[in-house]
Amino acid sequence: MANVATFGEIMLRLSPPGKELLFQSPRLEAVFGGAEANVAVSLAILGHRSRWISVVPANPVGEAALRELRRYGVDVGAVVRGGRRLGIYFAETGANERPSQVVYDREGSGIAEAKPGDIDWETAFAGMDRLHVTGITPALSASAAALTLEAVEAARARKMSVSLDLNYRAKLWKYGRPAPEVMREIAGRADLLVGNEEDCQKALGIGAAADLAAGRLDPKLYEELTAAVMSAFPNLTRVAVTLRESLSADWNRWSAVLRNAAGFLAGPAFEIRSIVDRIGAGDAFAAGLIHGLASFETDAQALDFAVAAAALKHSIPGDWNLSAEKDILAAARGDRSGRVRR
Repeated sequence: MANVATFGEIMLRLSPPGKELLFQSPRLEAVFGGAEANVAVSLAILGHRSRWISVVPANPVGEAALRELRRYGVDVGAVVRGGRRLGIYFAETGANERPSQVVYDREGSGIAEAKPGDIDWETAFAGMDRLHVTGITPALSASAAALTLEAVEAARARKMSVSLDLNYRAKLWKYGRPAPEVMREIAGRADLLVGNEEDCQKALGIGAAADLAAGRLDPKLYEELTAAVMSAFPNLTRVAVTLRESLSADWNRWSAVLRNAAGFLAGPAFEIRSIVDRIGAGDAFAAGLIHGLASFETDAQALDFAVAAAALKHSIPGDWNLSAEKDILAAARGDRSGRVRR
């Protein structure tokens, strides 16, 4: 098993019941979530030593967030207590032709205002083998971007592996620097890169001739894309691209591809209908891939596991993938009937 540190923000997630519109009824359901915290929870459930690093306000909301992470076995001992508030996001679940909606309220959060020097990386990374970051934290503010780069450079100095999920969020890149200018600098220090076609285009400036809005995605189109990414960043040993075909808010097709030094791999395809919650599926994929690369003999097995992990996340409410390894392996091996197990 690996010892993995993740660095980023956790937020309070507020959602209307079921598939109601925001404030359609005077009730919101509260859970916690955030890309890097989602990965940390998945890895802890899968048996890894998982540490989440961030800046969290010293108030009851911050305490509740840390308590939830501890409940799933995540180490939060390196979290810095500070900042004015915890970020919030409102998530409205779509249905049929109505898309899901996310509204952010995270300006002035502890991590958005954090800056280089605020975290003692020598202590935070003690005993860790890998650092996982995403493109969300650098999108929050110039200081958060500088702090993310500092984290990656500190990890490389300790000879830790670095994984980066591009996670482009158009609503967040508002402080003046274009995403590729920031993200290419971070990607140049990673060994594992995860994203989708839009992430590669908008965060790195590298695109593929794929139409995300129509028909089935052809995995062969991504041979060229992944080759271009690895050529642009020779430090990378693996590039994984997730493939999502959204036929409606309730019905998606899901798969992924991976390129390594030996060649190009295509993962299994899942037909996902009656989606419960798709938020966090990409994080479930990233965690599944990290787990698979650390636990299985081949990259093909790791890719199959990661695709299945993300597929199962679509059935679980909230940000976190709570699936056990045995259930993910069963789905990866073709057990997808949903029959009751007795």
